[in-house]
Amino acid sequence: MTFKVSSVQFQHRAGDKAYNLSRILHFTEEAVQTGNQLVVFPEMCICGYWHVPKLDGGGLEALAEPLSGPSVSYVAALAKDKGIAIGVGLLERGEDQKLYNSYVVCMPDGQRHCHRKLHAWEHKLISSGDRFTVFDTPWGIRAGILICWDNNLIENARATALLGAELLIAPHQAGGGHSASPHGLKRIPVEKWARRHEDPAAIEAEFRGPNGREWFMRWLPSRAHDNGMFLVFSNGVGQDEDEVRTGNAMILDPYGRILVETWQAADAMVTAEIDLDLLDKCTGQRWIRGRRPELYGCLTEPNPNGLAPMEARFSEASTRSGPPKEPAS
Repeated sequence: MTFKVSSVQFQHRAGDKAYNLSRILHFTEEAVQTGNQLVVFPEMCICGYWHVPKLDGGGLEALAEPLSGPSVSYVAALAKDKGIAIGVGLLERGEDQKLYNSYVVCMPDGQRHCHRKLHAWEHKLISSGDRFTVFDTPWGIRAGILICWDNNLIENARATALLGAELLIAPHQAGGGHSASPHGLKRIPVEKWARRHEDPAAIEAEFRGPNGREWFMRWLPSRAHDNGMFLVFSNGVGQDEDEVRTGNAMILDPYGRILVETWQAADAMVTAEIDLDLLDKCTGQRWIRGRRPELYGCLTEPNPNGLAPMEARFSEASTRSGPPKEPAS
């Protein structure tokens, strides 16, 4: 049995929900024309991303919406009308009045599956989620969602797989960020993006290099392979404030092999027909069946460094002006 899915990269406009929704409409219609069951868009693609750390509380409140708000309702109606599942990211105002970096998959039957980023670090007023998100689909595959930094922690991918996920939806705003690690991501000069038409080779080299594709290849294939899951990686592309997102939209199989990808310096969509018969005997699924949970108690021990990772990050950020200097991946 097969399942057809698309991953989209597009350059959002900060705070311009009408424009961003128009891009979601455009690529959804393109995905429908190719006979897809699911189309995946980037993290916070409805509202914009890297301007968010600079907003005050009032600005965040103005940008946020409940899941019943106009943006998600529009996407849900689109999914029902077109008969396709659509995954989109937004700044959510929860029923508890807290703010969350959330991702919603709107199903064609009207169901909405929402994941709140487990490691939300973009703003001290944005809360982190407290649960994993895994759900059944009508196409014979069980899906899970992890947002951007969630995917960097190997425990999150394994927990999602243990809850039955066979396909991981992984929306990002990544690449071209700043990392304190000497061998981590580094910024891509925004001038290279601005001159992408005059000098396409320069921006393509960045997108394929250590601050783009090469970075993702260090860990994305292992998340798919080690956990026996298909993986749909969707990312922003282009200038986002003072950073350049590298796109690199791709779809991987449960052996960690790339089925389709792009390094275009432009809005783009990639599509793959995935073979569900690969799941049962793939390496990761066999490794999961060979686990010895009685040995893994140390995985639940507190962080030996004292502060929880998010607390440490905000503590450091409070000592300087501007947004926290963490990589967006």
